[in-house]
Amino acid sequence: MRERPLTGIAMALGIVAGLALLVYIWRQWRRRVWAMSYKGRAARLLLTLPLLAFFVSLMDYATFSWTRDRLQIIPMMWDQKENYASNGFALAFALNVPMAHVTAPKDYSDKAIAAIQKPTVAASLPEEKPDIIIVMSESFWDPTKLPGVTITPDPIASVRKLQSGEVFSPEFGGMTANVEFEALTGFSNAFLPAGSIPYQQYVRAPVPSMATFLRSEGYETRAIHPGTNWFWNRTPVYAAFGFDEFKSEENLAYMKKRGPLASDESMTDEIMREADATENPFFFFAVSLQNHGPYEPNRYSDATHQVKAQTSQWARDSLQSYAEGAADADRNLQRLVDWASKRERPTVIAFFGDHLPPLGPVYVETGFLKDNVAPRKESAENMRLHRGTPLVVWSNRTGPAENIGTVSPSFLPLHVFEAAGITHPYYTGFLKNLAEGYDVVDRNLLLSEDGQATPDWARQKEIDPAVRDYRYLQYDMMFGKHHGAPDFFPETVNKLVAHTS
Repeated sequence: MRERPLTGIAMALGIVAGLALLVYIWRQWRRRVWAMSYKGRAARLLLTLPLLAFFVSLMDYATFSWTRDRLQIIPMMWDQKENYASNGFALAFALNVPMAHVTAPKDYSDKAIAAIQKPTVAASLPEEKPDIIIVMSESFWDPTKLPGVTITPDPIASVRKLQSGEVFSPEFGGMTANVEFEALTGFSNAFLPAGSIPYQQYVRAPVPSMATFLRSEGYETRAIHPGTNWFWNRTPVYAAFGFDEFKSEENLAYMKKRGPLASDESMTDEIMREADATENPFFFFAVSLQNHGPYEPNRYSDATHQVKAQTSQWARDSLQSYAEGAADADRNLQRLVDWASKRERPTVIAFFGDHLPPLGPVYVETGFLKDNVAPRKESAENMRLHRGTPLVVWSNRTGPAENIGTVSPSFLPLHVFEAAGITHPYYTGFLKNLAEGYDVVDRNLLLSEDGQATPDWARQKEIDPAVRDYRYLQYDMMFGKHHGAPDFFPETVNKLVAHTS
């Protein structure tokens, strides 16, 4: 506008003229149309309300809609450009409306942030800074949990040997980006609108993450994913999280495929190659692709696993395709551990599944689920079963971490930094204090360390102060005024050199 002031004036005049024209048309219409009777108004209201309810039902893309399915409306929240192109402006806009605004928590203020107990730990790193590799493995899970199913040989033998606990995924069968969000930031989807995707809707400016802190301490921070860089809006999000670089399909060397997608073997080769070529301490966050659904029968011509189950042949063949992919992920974790075991530099590896695989009818035929997907609300026991994916936290100095339990991915920074000997005001200070009370913070369920469940906690009049403060801090750093940054995220305020020991 500064370069073209006349254009700005013309636009303003056009808006005023348009509004004046609308007012004129409305007044003329009122003069010529008879007043509507109360019965007529009631009849129109009775017709309108069901239509509005019908339209609202289409907007909840987080749940299955029979009507949406029949109308072939496909919410493409991972790619907003395609979402608008395919569904049209009105529908795409409507699908995004419920997540457009995040309301400040009750009583949020600078005073509320100041009242949060100050962390008793400062940022510190070992004198020899450890390299850190996190692998989020696509749909990695233990398929032998399916009732009446036998898979030979064991598809996840290495993970079973190294396992530290389980991740309680906030999602089922998809929505990988929401799990990433928690694992990298230590924040929770529980405090955001249901169905929202932070990567798409909220990360528009720098948001503190593990990468932000490690980068401030001289680490090379790199995200690696053999898929496209636009998917889930990852390119700008990773930059906002503090990653130096994002290696994706567009700038990676050709990656050998296994089945239709880039193989876990190729991604593991890339991790090791880049690590060997990096002189500075590094933080790599890698997201695999090979075992992405759907799991069509006979996906691999050289499958080595056998599935026995009282199901249809299609279900057995689909499960075999999944098990083969899970076994490849397991095998390549072992390769990564064997490689790191020989390194002189301290190295920490974390490996976990983002969510259960979208096996659909396989769950129903084996009796694992009543429907193709798990309900969003269940008993605590069933939610653990239907959300839990294997977690490994391993160090080449101390071996696998033990007895982590079942934890939300937002607690992953705590356990990774503890294995690395790193302390931080938020990740090992605030989150550690929170973890003393809760292992899982989910929008529908809180699980305490001793196994006590609090369902529908967000609807209660009084919320545990620890969870309330967690919500305050997250809102403050994502949408608020960053009042808590100096105490909890000092790396976002000034470049402070952490203590080394």
